Amino acid sequence: MQRIMLIGPSQCGKTSLIQRLQGEALNYQKTQSIIWQDNAIDTPGEYLENRCLYSALLASACEADVVGLVQNADATQSWFAPMLAQVFNKPVIGIISKADTVSQPESLSWAADCLTQAGAQTIFVTSALTGEGLTDLITYLNHSGESYVR
Repeated sequence: MQRIMLIGPSQCGKTSLIQRLQGEALNYQKTQSIIWQDNAIDTPGEYLENRCLYSALLASACEADVVGLVQNADATQSWFAPMLAQVFNKPVIGIISKADTVSQPESLSWAADCLTQAGAQTIFVTSALTGEGLTDLITYLNHSGESYVR
């Protein structure tokens, strides 16, 4: 499996998504610093929310095979700058998290638009709670750099 680095605002579900991808029980714990694991790099939301910490994200991305921009489905704002993906020399995907929390498709469309504007090449709609969309994401990560077609 490719190593993915998740970047997103605080409370968007990055840690829960990693726990689910690794088959662990969901256990909320605030990520205080960048955490390197075999197949994932978990980043604190504050690293995206404070531009002075962008350099830490860029340096850490060197250790990833794929960068995942995470936008929660119920968010009312996006922290991703337009074409943010261009600063990473890696494939960048978009992950809409917490899909189980919205009942209106417009919320998913808005989140997908935010991720597309940030430069995400492929968008995955997921829920760490229900497992929705995780099979597609795992399939993508297991392709180890091969062209992925959904």
